[in-house]
Amino acid sequence: MRKFYVFLIVSVVFFSCETSKNTQKSLVVNNSEALNNAIENAKPDDIIVLKDGNWKDLEINFKANGTENHPITIKAETPGGVVISGVSQLKFGGNYLVVDGLHFKGGYAKGNVVDFKLDDEHIGNYCTLTNTVIEDFNKMERDDSDRWVQFWGRHNTLSNCYIAGKTNRGPTIRIDLKGNEHINNHHRIINNHFGPRPPKGGASGETIQLGDSYTSMAPSYTLVENNLFEECNGEVEIISSKTNFNQFKNNVFYKSEGSLVTRHGNYCTIEGNYFIGDGINKNIGGIRVINTGHTIINNYFYNLIGESFRSPLAVMNGIPKSPLNRYNQVTDVVVAYNSYVNCKSPWQFGVGVNTDQKDVLPASEIRSAIPIRTIVANNTLYNSKSDSLIVVAHDKIEGVTFKSNAINNQGGYFYPVDGIAASNFEIKSISENVFIPTETLTIEPYLGFGFDKITSDLFGNSRTSNNGVGAIVETAVGDPGIFDKSKYGPSWFTQDNQTKEGQVFEISVSDNIQKKIDEAENGDTILLNSGVYSISNSLKISKAITVKAKSKGETIINYNGEAATALFELHPKGFLNVEGLVLKGNNSTKAFASLKENMFTHFGLEVNNIAIQGFNFALKVYKQAFAEHITFSNTLISDCNNGLELSEEINDKGDYNTEYLTINNCEFNNVKQNVIDYYRGGYDESTIGGNLIVKNSTFNNCGKLEKNGILLNHRGIVNVNLMDNTFKNNPVKLVALLWGAKNNSAANNTILNSGGIITEQNLKLTLMY
Repeated sequence: MRKFYVFLIVSVVFFSCETSKNTQKSLVVNNSEALNNAIENAKPDDIIVLKDGNWKDLEINFKANGTENHPITIKAETPGGVVISGVSQLKFGGNYLVVDGLHFKGGYAKGNVVDFKLDDEHIGNYCTLTNTVIEDFNKMERDDSDRWVQFWGRHNTLSNCYIAGKTNRGPTIRIDLKGNEHINNHHRIINNHFGPRPPKGGASGETIQLGDSYTSMAPSYTLVENNLFEECNGEVEIISSKTNFNQFKNNVFYKSEGSLVTRHGNYCTIEGNYFIGDGINKNIGGIRVINTGHTIINNYFYNLIGESFRSPLAVMNGIPKSPLNRYNQVTDVVVAYNSYVNCKSPWQFGVGVNTDQKDVLPASEIRSAIPIRTIVANNTLYNSKSDSLIVVAHDKIEGVTFKSNAINNQGGYFYPVDGIAASNFEIKSISENVFIPTETLTIEPYLGFGFDKITSDLFGNSRTSNNGVGAIVETAVGDPGIFDKSKYGPSWFTQDNQTKEGQVFEISVSDNIQKKIDEAENGDTILLNSGVYSISNSLKISKAITVKAKSKGETIINYNGEAATALFELHPKGFLNVEGLVLKGNNSTKAFASLKENMFTHFGLEVNNIAIQGFNFALKVYKQAFAEHITFSNTLISDCNNGLELSEEINDKGDYNTEYLTINNCEFNNVKQNVIDYYRGGYDESTIGGNLIVKNSTFNNCGKLEKNGILLNHRGIVNVNLMDNTFKNNPVKLVALLWGAKNNSAANNTILNSGGIITEQNLKLTLMY
């Protein structure tokens, strides 16, 4: 009888499996109508295959329900062979759904690009987006906010995707917890490659944001693991954690201008991550700590030289009785078993203290609550050159305890702190950017409360029988392969980083310049022979191109276009380098200008050895346009109504029009107003804040129509350097008004009959929050 029952059970299992196999259905669709019909009729285990090609203006409303072992899948016929373009988006509304192998490019979404929710009644749970690329899928205006992946529901996954190029407002990835159905969500963001996100030039440019201020006390339990963050430069927060119980494990942050930030919420685990800089860029950060109960262990920091908010470890001051959207006091944080190699002033405490700004800020903004019950133990620091400021105390640090930390400072003096001991250990390279001690350090690790639960090191080696300080306990280890890009993102996608050698198109006065520009490709040069070129329509620039004179000063362009138009009209992706030309206007036109609207991504401008004469504006950058670099060098700007105007971001939300405005060895003569007008408004610390460099330049008889009586206007710009300039006979009250509390400076300037340069320590700006 027993044998009979065994036979019966085996038969049932066998036929069940056969039935499952027989009910699986794969259906190829080639248009949106067929796709919608397939979704409407989909059953567990079904696979809907999108035929390869360009799917334009596609809205995928994936409303269906699979099961745990039998999901419903939408996939590309060939991974990467399906391009989603135009006004398109993907929404999940159901359980156990998978989307695989799509390529979003050449478009934007009405709402979010990918949304794990159709509506409040149809939310994605246990859904997955995998093996997919989203690149340059920006809305038409920089201030038009969206997310490229918006998480809702529970147990959803983003895996093995490549996501890069977001320039408009809004975090690239966001997890929302507005409602009980979205908390305790256990989402996973794993094995992705987050490629370059250029600086946004304003707030809300995070790569990942987990929650928001008003749900920051909610439990999330999101896992962010095994991802590569490469040149994620949108703002100071690469990852902004704003909920409780999140884990950030085994990620690589490479040359990314920002930090992993516990902005709100509590009890994050930050473990086994690599933070790698270049030893040059001060904007590349590490970890910034706010709030309670975080555990920071087994992380590796290399070549980071950032300061304050962007330091390798920045532990902030909080606001007493802080509102949810500001800064809570740091308490009960553990920083243990981490390794720092060639990091400048790696440990900074009391970051953000601003008691000296009480005259211009309300009490609710004053960060005076120092970190307490915080322990820094069992870490190693190695410097190839000595550093006298290992610990930077921006405020009192009696609430921080140091235990069993070892430092090789090459014998150089550093401010003595109990719990930090000099050591002569050496290091060796096991791969590019990764160095480990040559031998196990003899210093006895501190065994604090809960330290027994730290059972392995950065490479997964056991600490049980061979524990030591620092992130690595074994010395006989190989290359961890953290830059092996096959580990991250889709297997089918390869970034095209090849730079072809540009061609030169030599033209004469009789040739059509715009036609040659249109024929040229990125990196090419339009070489203008000597002569006088008469241009009546704007030259439209939408690629990276050089326009230069064959002989400096012998090529003259007379622009007689309609009033308010620009000789060079800079479009999205228009990166223009001009050299050696003489540009002449009719007093009503512009030499260079961005578009007034639809600047959906960045432009750039480099002007060298140019004469700009008789224009209404030498440069006009409109609202929502942004360039990472604008440079004028060895250039004459004369007899223009306006000079360089970048001042339309007056909503005081922290936005500005360029990250770096550089003026070097230039001459400004008889420019009536807006000689240099570069504006950023609103108290906001999430960005670099703009950079203005004016050096070796001369200003003669400029600013006579300037309404505020200031020659160089740079209100709200954080980094300003005026150096080795001459200001002569400019009918203004002031040459410049510097912001003393920020990085504004002036040196070796000659001022003759032109007002002066003064400093205002605390500048009053609009509160953004």
